[in-house]
Amino acid sequence: MEVLDTTIANVALPYIAGGMGVSQDDASWVVTTYLVSNAIILTASSFLARRLGRKTFFLICLALFTISSVLCGFAPNLEALLLLRVLQGLGGGGMVPVAQSILADSFPPEKRGQGFALFGVAVVVAPVVGPTLGGWLSDNISWHWCFLINGPVGALTFVLIGSLLHDAPAEAEQRRHRRGEAFDWIGFALVATFLGALEVVLDRGLEDDWFASSFIVAAATVCALAFVLMIPWEMTRRNPAVDLRMVASRQFGACFLVMLATGAILMATTQFLPQLVQADFGYTATWAGLMLSPGGLVTMAMMFVVARLSTRVQPKFMIMAGALVIAASMHQMTNVYEGLDFWFLAHARMLTGVGLPLIFLSITAASYDGIPPARTDQASALINAARNTGGSIGISLASNILAHREQFHQSRLVEHVVPSGVAYQDTLQHLVGWFTAQGSPPGLAQQQAAAWIGRQVQAQVSLLAYMDVFWVLTLISLAAVPLALTLRKVRLGGAAPMGH
Repeated sequence: MEVLDTTIANVALPYIAGGMGVSQDDASWVVTTYLVSNAIILTASSFLARRLGRKTFFLICLALFTISSVLCGFAPNLEALLLLRVLQGLGGGGMVPVAQSILADSFPPEKRGQGFALFGVAVVVAPVVGPTLGGWLSDNISWHWCFLINGPVGALTFVLIGSLLHDAPAEAEQRRHRRGEAFDWIGFALVATFLGALEVVLDRGLEDDWFASSFIVAAATVCALAFVLMIPWEMTRRNPAVDLRMVASRQFGACFLVMLATGAILMATTQFLPQLVQADFGYTATWAGLMLSPGGLVTMAMMFVVARLSTRVQPKFMIMAGALVIAASMHQMTNVYEGLDFWFLAHARMLTGVGLPLIFLSITAASYDGIPPARTDQASALINAARNTGGSIGISLASNILAHREQFHQSRLVEHVVPSGVAYQDTLQHLVGWFTAQGSPPGLAQQQAAAWIGRQVQAQVSLLAYMDVFWVLTLISLAAVPLALTLRKVRLGGAAPMGH
């Protein structure tokens, strides 16, 4: 339910934008605010779970997530919806790492791998099921149900967790020993300020003309200041909110960067592929979601294949293979053209579905190598935060590239559409003849012909801009290959918590 909400609203963005009277760029904040708040709370989830108890903290997060989900469905305007999405992300972000810890303690060691494998299927497949479900709900009922659907599911889950889950006896003892442990609230505030301000700069920069806007300058200053202050503060804390020494290490740092890149590609494609087919190919929201579904089935099957391979192949080689496969799928999307059929796009997504598990499961094994048991919760939170932060940055980056390149291609193509040009006049006369043959009066046929040429130019501008977006995502994926080469060998067959 929580991971599903990272993508369920993607195909509903045109409905949300239309229903609330805002642009689609503004509506995209519905996705990015959720991801950013999700990433922020991850840095505090380990401490809060220890202080309150796993079950209590999980139920608080579940209640916050469920209530804010229902309120999202009744939001009267975009500002209220964004605020509620932040609350939803805070509740959802706290659930996943705690669920991992609960699974680790609930199963004996010999059964733990199966539990994490099923958990991993939900985590990886949910972002792909989300657009399909969101598209069907938006087309057939209302976009509000993309959020309202969490109400009954969350209520049922709350009852089940409350009645079936019990805290481990050792957990109460650990809470007593750690009762005096202080949380790094200043570090947490600096991290939240840095990520929040960064998201504002990325999302509003193009719309506000970047640094020509005093608002963007102020947001960028706050972002940079929070980052500069965060480094020495976190490096000198005994229990930092974000362990920067861990991020700076070769092994974990490389995994962190690869997860950033993977999150960027996963979330950017999950948002912009439906946007492409809805805007340029006339797909409904349902069909836009269904276009992603075959990739989800491939991902689910590959999870079990990769789980077997992980006992025989070093993570660094599987990460490299996954990055190359995803790069190939992104490169395939640079060949989009008007008239593409459903299966060309679905095949490209299926290729992405082959590569994602190779990276996700391998990073799980590689990132925990050399991490002491006392720091595994911090490692889990940072890897999860990297995925969500990367997703938010990826969506904002792709959105900015798309807008900038549309302006560029528009200016270049219009240079060739000159009314006095021979090619333009020849095309215009042929079109006037065709529309006249369809029964249009000469004057109307002239207008229809000129409008048709304008639509063709706009269609080419859009497709060329999307090609540029996929070229950038190809390069981001290829950048993961040298990072993977820096990873050291790990002991194969060891158990590690499943990444979110």
